[in-house]
Amino acid sequence: MIKIKAVIMSGGQGTRLRPLTCRIPKPMVPIFNKPVMEYTVDLLKKYNINDIAVTLYYLPAMITEYFGDGKRFGVNMDYYIEETPLGTGGSVKNAEDFLDSTFIVVSGDAFTNIDIEKALNFHKERNSKATLILKKEPIPLEYGVVITDENGKITRFLEKPSWGEVFSDTINTGIYILEPEVLDYYKKGENFDFSKDLFPRLLKDNVPMYGYVTHEYWCDIGDLNSYIKTHEDLLNKKIEMNFKSKEIKDGIWIGDGTSLGNGVKLIPPVYIGDNTIIEDNTIIEPYSVIGDNCHICKNSSLKRSILWDKVFVSDNVELRKSVVCDLVQIEEQVKVYEEAVIGSNSKLLANSTINPNIKIWPYKTVEEGAVVQENLIWSSKASKNIFGYRDISGDANIDITPEFASKLGTAFASTIKESGTFIISCDEYNSSNLIKNSLIAGVLSTGAKVIDIEKASLPMCRFAVKKFQASGGIQVKVDSLDRNKIHIELLDSNGVNISRNLERKIENTFAIEDFKRCSGKRVKDIVKMYNFSSIYIEEGKKILKNVNKIKRKSPNILISSKSYNIITLAKEYLESIGCNVKTTDFYGKKSIKILSEEIKKEKFDLGIVFSEDGEDLILIESNGKILTEEEFLLFTTLIGFKSGEIEEVIVPYNFPRVVEEMAEKFNGKVHIAKTNISDIMTEIINRNCISQYILNFDAIWGVGKIIDFLVGNDISLNNLIDELPRYYYLEKQVPCKWEDKGEVLRKLIEEDNDVIETFEGARIVDDRGWVLVLPDNEKPVFNIYVEGLSEEYAEELSDFYDKKIREMIRKDST
Repeated sequence: MIKIKAVIMSGGQGTRLRPLTCRIPKPMVPIFNKPVMEYTVDLLKKYNINDIAVTLYYLPAMITEYFGDGKRFGVNMDYYIEETPLGTGGSVKNAEDFLDSTFIVVSGDAFTNIDIEKALNFHKERNSKATLILKKEPIPLEYGVVITDENGKITRFLEKPSWGEVFSDTINTGIYILEPEVLDYYKKGENFDFSKDLFPRLLKDNVPMYGYVTHEYWCDIGDLNSYIKTHEDLLNKKIEMNFKSKEIKDGIWIGDGTSLGNGVKLIPPVYIGDNTIIEDNTIIEPYSVIGDNCHICKNSSLKRSILWDKVFVSDNVELRKSVVCDLVQIEEQVKVYEEAVIGSNSKLLANSTINPNIKIWPYKTVEEGAVVQENLIWSSKASKNIFGYRDISGDANIDITPEFASKLGTAFASTIKESGTFIISCDEYNSSNLIKNSLIAGVLSTGAKVIDIEKASLPMCRFAVKKFQASGGIQVKVDSLDRNKIHIELLDSNGVNISRNLERKIENTFAIEDFKRCSGKRVKDIVKMYNFSSIYIEEGKKILKNVNKIKRKSPNILISSKSYNIITLAKEYLESIGCNVKTTDFYGKKSIKILSEEIKKEKFDLGIVFSEDGEDLILIESNGKILTEEEFLLFTTLIGFKSGEIEEVIVPYNFPRVVEEMAEKFNGKVHIAKTNISDIMTEIINRNCISQYILNFDAIWGVGKIIDFLVGNDISLNNLIDELPRYYYLEKQVPCKWEDKGEVLRKLIEEDNDVIETFEGARIVDDRGWVLVLPDNEKPVFNIYVEGLSEEYAEELSDFYDKKIREMIRKDST
C-alpha cells in the first residue's frame, strides 16, 4: 500500500447530539467506553497510516489531552486549531504544511470500517485528484447525494435533496482521498466547505473526480438515533470489533473487575465495562451497554439503554432505550423512558419520571416525584429556573459557590463582550464580597476589564454602567429574609436587568462551558473605586431644581433600612440637599407599624423605608399612612405628570388600569409592558422616561425628586396623595403543580369569554372589571390580579377565578 497521511476533522460541536455533547466535543462521544474518534485512529493505524493531522475548533483541549502526541495509540498526531470556524475545506487547508502528498480526510465523529486500501487503489487507478467515498443509502434525504457515471466519475452533486430530486442512492460519507493541489483554489485561513464550495468548482473545471462506493459499514453519529443504532449494530456483530471487555459467552461482554450479584439476569446482547457493580435481582435486557465504574443497585431493570462511566442507579429503577451520560445519579424508583437523554452530572431524585424523548442537560436536578414532560435545558431543576423573576439566587457556598460564580462571570463576559468593561459591586456582607471576587475572576479570564465599585447599592451599579459606558454590570447582595441566600443581578449596557433572551444565551454558554479565555498576558488589572458613593451623591443633587429652597425649609425625614450601607448613603444624600434626617433600625412588617406611629407622634414630614438594595422604598405620610406598591407608582406618576417631566408612563401588565384615567387628565400616554423587570426597564429606557426611571428604580435619588417637587410646589405629601384616583385592586395566589400551569392556562384561554388577552398569562375582561391569571416564574403557583369597578366586584372576580382554577387543577389530577 502506498504511504499516505491522514487528516481527521474533529472541530464539530455536535449540536444535534446535545446534551451528549454539551460538555465534550462530538468526536469524544463514547461508543462502548471509547471515544468514537479513537476507532478512526485504530482504523488508520490498521492500514499503516501513522501520520495524522487533527483539525480542531470546539473544546479542543479535551481531544489534545486525551490523544496527546498519539504515541500511546501507535501513531503520530499533529493538531491544527481554528480560532474561528473555517468550514470542512478551510480546516484541512489550515493544515497544508502537513500535506505534501496524497492524503485521506476522515470525520472524527463517524463510525466506519471501510477498506482504505481498496479506496486508495481505486483513486490511483483512475488518476483521480479527488475521490469521494460513497455509500448506498435507501433514504438519502438527510445527506448529500453524489451521481456518478458507469466508470465512477462524478457528474453531479445534490445537497440534501427532496424526494423529487433523489436521482441516486449514493451519498457522500465525508471521507475523501485528495491530492494536495486541489486545495490551491483557496488561501489558508479562508472559510470554505468541500461539498458546497470546492467539489462543485472541481466539477466545473473538469478536474478528475471520482466516487468510490464502499460496501463496508459506515454511520454518521449525528443524532441520537444513529448513536443508538451504532451500538446495536456492534452488539449484533455487523462489524468485527475488538472491545475492551471480554466476551464471556455469545453476546455477553463483561469487563475486568466487574461483579454480578445473586439473581442478576443478563439477556444478550449486553456489554458491561470494567469495575462495575450490579446488585441482586437486576435484569439487564438486550442491547444495553454499561460503562466503567458504574453501580446498579437491586431490583433494577435496563432495556436497550446506554450508560456512560460512573453512573449510579439505585434500587427499583427502570431505564428504557435511554442514554445516561457520565456521573449521573439516579435514585430509587425512577423511571426513564424511550429515547430520553440524561446529561452528565445530573441527579434524578426518588420517584421521578422522565417521559419519552426528553433531553436533560448537564448538571440538572429532577426533584422527587417530578414528572418531566419538557426538555430541561435552561433550568437547574425541573421545578425551578436558574434565572428567577429577575436574578440568580441560591444558598451561599451550596448553590452559589465561588466555582459557580467564577463560571457565571466567564459566561456573562463571554456572551456579552469578552473585551468589554464590566462594573461589579456588592452589599456589605462578607458572603457577597466572596462571590463578587469570584465573579471578577471569571470576567477577567475572558480578557475583559473590571471596575470594582466596592460596597454599593444596585442603583449605584446601574449608574456606574452608564457613566463609564460599560458593557454590563453585576450586583451581588444577601437576601433580606435569609442571610444564607445570595442574589446575583446581571445588567446590560444600559444598566437594565438583562433580557430573557440574553439569560438563555448566558445559561447555554454556562452549561456547555463555551467560554472565551484570554492568554495570561491579556489579563487586565482590576480598577477599584473606593469613593464612588461621593460621585453618586453629587450626580443625584444635579437632578434637583430646588436644593436651596429645601435647605431653607429643612424638612424632617425619618429613614430606615435593613442595610447599614443604604441608611448611611441615604442619610448623606438627604442631608447634602438640606433635609433634617433621623435614622432608625428596621426589622420587618411589625417594625413598619412602629415607624408609622413614630412619624405621626414626632410630626415628621415623611418617612421612608429603603430596600436593602437601594432600589425600592416604602413611603409613609406624616399622618402615618403607608402607601402600597400600587399607590406609590400612581403617586410618582402623578408627580411626573404635574411637573411636566413625564408625558408617557410605562406600567406592568398587572397594574391597575386606573392609571389610564390619570394619564388622560394630563394628556399623557400609558404604555403596557410585561411584568418582568427587564421588560419594564427596557421600555422606560427606550422611551427615554428618565424621571420615571429615577422615581421607581433608584430609591435614594427618587426620594430627592419627591422632596424637590413637594418643596418646590409648596405642597404636602398628604395633600398630593389625596389627589390619587380611587381604585379597587386585589392580589391572590393559588397553589398548583408545575405541570398544571400550561394546561390550566390553555383551558382558560379556550373558554368563551367576552374579552381575553394573552399578552402575558390570560387577562379576562368583563363588565365588572378584569382578572389577570399569571403563572409564577419561580414558584408552583398561579398569581391572580384583579381590578374591579367596585370593591364588591373586585372580591367577586377574585373569588370566582380562585375557585375556577382550583377546580381545573383537581380535574387534571384525577
